[in-house]
Amino acid sequence: MSNSYTFAVIGGGSWATAIVKMLCENLDEVGWYMRSVYAKEHILRNRHNPNYLSSVEFHIEQLKLSNDINEIVAYADYLIFAVPSAFLSKELENLNVSLNDKVIFSAIKGIVPESSKIVGEHFHDTYDIPFENIGVITGPCHAEEVALERLSYLTIACADEKKAEILAENLSSRYIKTKISDDIIGTEYAAMLKNIYAIAAGIAHGLGYGDNFQSVLMSNAIREMKKFIKKVHKMKRNINDSAYLGDLLVTGYSVFSRNRMFGNMIGKGYTVKSAQMEMSMVAEGYYATKSAHDLNEKNGADVPIIDAVYAILYENKDPKKIFKKLTEELD
Repeated sequence: MSNSYTFAVIGGGSWATAIVKMLCENLDEVGWYMRSVYAKEHILRNRHNPNYLSSVEFHIEQLKLSNDINEIVAYADYLIFAVPSAFLSKELENLNVSLNDKVIFSAIKGIVPESSKIVGEHFHDTYDIPFENIGVITGPCHAEEVALERLSYLTIACADEKKAEILAENLSSRYIKTKISDDIIGTEYAAMLKNIYAIAAGIAHGLGYGDNFQSVLMSNAIREMKKFIKKVHKMKRNINDSAYLGDLLVTGYSVFSRNRMFGNMIGKGYTVKSAQMEMSMVAEGYYATKSAHDLNEKNGADVPIIDAVYAILYENKDPKKIFKKLTEELD
């Protein structure tokens, strides 16, 4: 595919690795920033990420790898950020290249703790990036299935439809289907909230609740998500679209879901700290739970599932008692 734009991915985790793989299907060169010098050198020697999706083999001549974020930001027209939201500010501390002429897409599913904002709003308010240069990449799509080249779907949201189309075209392949959306804020909040509901699904499983309850939990979760998003950004949207409901379902049920795994450990009796230490990847839903709870204190949506997860993770409440109470609130 001929292309007049340059693209780069910021991040070294599984989702970043999957996005680089998608872009490499269409582009001669892809910029890739990762903090780890070891990971960069390993990829150059062995053609795969040593820590994430190690089955994915890259053609080294397609990669512009660097441990210098300024080099990669200066290189690319389109920047795709795929680092955990809790670490985004730290990654940007060393940035001295301007972002003003860049198109920024977030593949981050969470809230930036330092600003308590979703990533798009954080870039707009902190770096003065116009909203027409900010977009979001959402699922339903697990990085592990991209690595296996199983058919997956992405939603690309941006206020500037043309920019969404450009990125969608460059992520599409025989195993990736894309669609575009103008609901930047709604899709980004949905991507954040579904991780909280996946933790709830994991806790329920860990406590011994079965599929019947899980279906009720997910049914209530999508309605709760609709109420929450409507409070923060009211516009016409179909909450049953794949970017909302589909992403919720795959995160709540998939064996690849780190948030469900985290919740499952909590339900089985792990403390938050021990569950975090046991996992090699960040469960974004842990940080999202506090941000969503704090934001909803102002907005006042009826969100019993978010409240239950918050009580367990941040108030050290007994999961068994909290979920027993939650079962009486769901329908």
